[in-house]
Amino acid sequence: MLRSWLARRLLLGVAQTAAVVLLVFVLTEALPGDAAVALAGDQPDPARIAAIRTEMGLDRPAAERLADWVLGLLHGDLGTSLASGRPVAAYLADGFGPTLLLAAVTVVLLVPAGVGLGVLAARREGSLADRLVSSTTLAVYAVPEFALGVLLVTLFALRLGWLPPTAVGSGGDLLAQPAVLVLPVLVLLSRPVCSISRLVRAGMIDALRSPYARQAARYGLSAARVRYAHALPNALAPAAQQLARTVDWLLCGVIVVEALFVIPGLGTVLMNAVAERDVPVVQGLAVVFGLVAVVLNLGADLVARRLAPRAGVAA
Repeated sequence: MLRSWLARRLLLGVAQTAAVVLLVFVLTEALPGDAAVALAGDQPDPARIAAIRTEMGLDRPAAERLADWVLGLLHGDLGTSLASGRPVAAYLADGFGPTLLLAAVTVVLLVPAGVGLGVLAARREGSLADRLVSSTTLAVYAVPEFALGVLLVTLFALRLGWLPPTAVGSGGDLLAQPAVLVLPVLVLLSRPVCSISRLVRAGMIDALRSPYARQAARYGLSAARVRYAHALPNALAPAAQQLARTVDWLLCGVIVVEALFVIPGLGTVLMNAVAERDVPVVQGLAVVFGLVAVVLNLGADLVARRLAPRAGVAA
């Protein structure tokens, strides 16, 4: 049963990966502007533009360029930047460290904070603590990351002077100045903590009301064992899937946070590539982001099935 389910999920993952590759190519082809014109300078000469297009293969049919690009991907070649001539993998290496550090610190704090708040609210359903957690998480979730970031910078950096407003001056070594991480991590934590805590709360309440939980209590199991050994694993199943989507977002979608706090991560690399219409860099980053999303969602489905096999996971 598990093998057949896993085989179906793997086949689905392969199909999703192929769809991501095709979609990335189509969308980057639809980007406005011309990379050859951008590279030709402020006063482009038509002959120079034509030479650049020929040199970079931009005058070849789209289907032919797609086939060459896919063949390169299969051999681990993400391409070469049109703007600098550097391999796309080098751009990934430059931006991956800061983005991974932000994501890792956020996840390390997210899991205990989100699960802890959810369990607290579920244990005291209907109490003041439950209402406080629920209303606060709902209010914070409604605030966009950019607005929350501006608010935190204004309060803690500009008004109180407790924390640096941006990562400018850190030299890319965020660990050397840990205070630089505080505000970005708070912004990144805000919405995921709210969503995971609400999922855990709802899942635990449903599980504690289920027949098997009441049966376990009738068998003489302690309330703590029923709560944490039986109800919590079922509550964690949807939270695990949400956590995978959150990690995917942290690795691939921190563009707003990195731009606001001037952090030289993957989001900044992607923004610069789009601004320069550096198509190979945009394509390479987008494909890596898509692969990360596919792998994380497959892992989340597997964890959710392991935690709550009775609920099942959609194939």
